[in-house]
Amino acid sequence: MSAAGAAAQPTPAGVPLKLELAGLHVSYVTREGAAIEAVGGIDLQVPDKPGVGEIVVLLGPSGCGKSTVLKSVAGLLRPTRGEVRVGGQPVTGVGRDRGMVFQQYTSFGWLTVAENVGYGLRLAGVPKAQRQEQVEHYLQLVGLYDYRQLYPKSLSGGMKQRVAIARTLINRPRLLLMDEPFGALDPQTRWEMQTLLLEIARREDATIVLVTHDVSEAVYVGDTCYVLTPRPARIVERVEVPSFGDRTPALKAAPEFRAVEQALLARLYARLPGSAETVSR
Repeated sequence: MSAAGAAAQPTPAGVPLKLELAGLHVSYVTREGAAIEAVGGIDLQVPDKPGVGEIVVLLGPSGCGKSTVLKSVAGLLRPTRGEVRVGGQPVTGVGRDRGMVFQQYTSFGWLTVAENVGYGLRLAGVPKAQRQEQVEHYLQLVGLYDYRQLYPKSLSGGMKQRVAIARTLINRPRLLLMDEPFGALDPQTRWEMQTLLLEIARREDATIVLVTHDVSEAVYVGDTCYVLTPRPARIVERVEVPSFGDRTPALKAAPEFRAVEQALLARLYARLPGSAETVSR
């Protein structure tokens, strides 16, 4: 991987793409009738790398439009201009090839943990025995197997988010989309969830697109990081995060980690209002 300060090269021609944003613009009108440009033209390519789990991070200040980008990939918002393609196919709405995990917990309160995780498979008509086998696999993956018979009201915030992740992963989406999924968690639980995310990417061969404004989180979990401007969101730099050794809490205090973190902070805050540096493109 390149150093934190080096801009990554575009995806070579002919390489299959798992995700592509081509000239993505998203605007909307407020209740007061004002036109708001949320995304001001984004081009982004995530190559398909079979057998290699990857976490792509969209890093930007709060309110910059990064969640709007993610919702466009999910098919929840229609682009004003441009196109979103997954596996070479245009996104025209929601689909099972994309799974979304939100910051808010979305479990069904009247279902157990196991029933929540298997809910999508049940709707799809997957036989009970097969469904149970897959539910057990994903509960083991996220560390909730021993809590499978509990109801969401008995779970902590981190455990509820683990349920949401397992319920999304069990549908085997091509892309796992995560919108500030750990923002409401305490620091210890947040670190545990970040570590879980790294394990999921590697063990499940998952491609994860994570939205965050937390620079430390971006460095800790990310393989590739896109730095976005304040609204309307534009990409000002793509950075390949160096490979680190074991991901433990001590890593965040290591000089090499802090160097990448400081480099990204400089890029991020140089684009905020009042900065002496202007956006180059």
